Amino acid sequence: MVEYGTPPSFASPGRAILVADDDAPTRQFLDLALRSLGYQPTLADDGERAVSLGRTQSFAAMLLDCRMPGGGALTVLAALRGDPSALSRGAVALATSAEVPAELRDRLLAAGFAGVIEKPCQITSLRHALAATLGIDEDLGVLDDELGHAASGDARTLLALRQLLREELTELDAALDALADRPTELIERMHRLRSACGFCGTARLGAQAKALQNHLLETRAVVPAAIDRFRIELRKALAALPPRPA
Repeated sequence: MVEYGTPPSFASPGRAILVADDDAPTRQFLDLALRSLGYQPTLADDGERAVSLGRTQSFAAMLLDCRMPGGGALTVLAALRGDPSALSRGAVALATSAEVPAELRDRLLAAGFAGVIEKPCQITSLRHALAATLGIDEDLGVLDDELGHAASGDARTLLALRQLLREELTELDAALDALADRPTELIERMHRLRSACGFCGTARLGAQAKALQNHLLETRAVVPAAIDRFRIELRKALAALPPRPA
C-alpha cells in the first residue's frame, strides 16, 4: 500500500534511486524490483550512509526506511533538505515502513515526503509511486499519429478529436489545483482523459494520467510532486495539439 503526501543522475536522467534500509532482504527485494522497472538503485544500510550518498550523488528519488541505525527517513531527509550543497537535496522522497499509523503518515507528508510505502510492498505499488512523481518513460512520444489514425479511423476525425482534446486540456490545466483537493473527482477526470488520449494518439499523456489515477486510487490524497508531474505532461500535449481554426 502506498500513501502519498530532479536533478540529473550519474546514471540515466530520472532513473537513479537511492534505497536506504537496514534490513538486507528488503534491500535485495527493492534492488531487484527497481531494476525490473528500469530504475538504477544504489543501496545504503543505515541513515548515515544514506545522507552521505545523498550529498555526493544526484538521485531522482530516494526510498528511505523510517527506522534505521544512524537516523531514519525523517532525519535523513531533514539533513539533505537543509544542506544547500547536497546533490540530492531536491530529490523526490518516499518513506518506507512496516507500520504506518496515521500520526506517522501525517508527519512524513508534512516533512516533504511524496509518499509512504508500507512494507512488504508490491512491485506495482513501486511503479505507481515512482511514475506518479518522476514521470513515465521518456521514449514514449507526445503524439502518435499511427495510433491515433488506427483509433479514430481517418485523418479528419483525428484532427477534430485532437482539437476537442486541446480545449479539454486547457480547461483541465486551469482546474488542476482545485481538483487536487477533490481526489474522487480527479480520479474520474483521469479515467475520462485516458479514454480521450486513446482516440487521439496522445499516448504519453494517457500513460501519465494512468499513473496519477492509480496513485489516487491507492491513496485518496494528492501531493504537489504528482500534480506537478502530470501538469508537465499535460502542457507538452497542449503544445503539440492543433487548435480549432478561428
